[in-house]
Amino acid sequence: MQGKATQIREFGDPVLRRSAETVHEITDEIRAICSIMVEAMIRANGAGLAAPQIGIAKRIIVLDVEGEFHILINPELISVEGESEVLVEGCLSLPGVNAPVTRGTRATISGTTLEGERIELTGEGLLARAIQHEMDHLNGHLFIDHLSPARRRSAVQEYKRRQKHEET
Repeated sequence: MQGKATQIREFGDPVLRRSAETVHEITDEIRAICSIMVEAMIRANGAGLAAPQIGIAKRIIVLDVEGEFHILINPELISVEGESEVLVEGCLSLPGVNAPVTRGTRATISGTTLEGERIELTGEGLLARAIQHEMDHLNGHLFIDHLSPARRRSAVQEYKRRQKHEET
């Protein structure tokens, strides 16, 4: 699980477009995946990370927003409420690309902690946005999927330009 699995997968990697699989048991392997995810998220200065972003198609997310830290196994989105708010959003799987995305200002999910406890988590503001963003990843969606076709093309072109520039 070391090596390539700890690299954050980027746009174009097929794992980012697949629906993640349910975790049936919290094993040492699942705990190790969570540890790798936390390390990768912190190293990349992210607010959240989903297991597909490290190449593992499992329903696991980690969140670290405004002093709140959570690891959730098999999270389920219960509700998205509040005003629709447009804020510039980015993604560790599309480094350097940012675009305005409309999301609800309040989101509630339920999930299982690493200790096996079922919890419900409600977030507002940035935490609500991070919840929605990471849940999208578990369903094979990226933040650019919320953009108009023209903005999506522009975001993909920007990503490809940056990748080409980094290669030179």
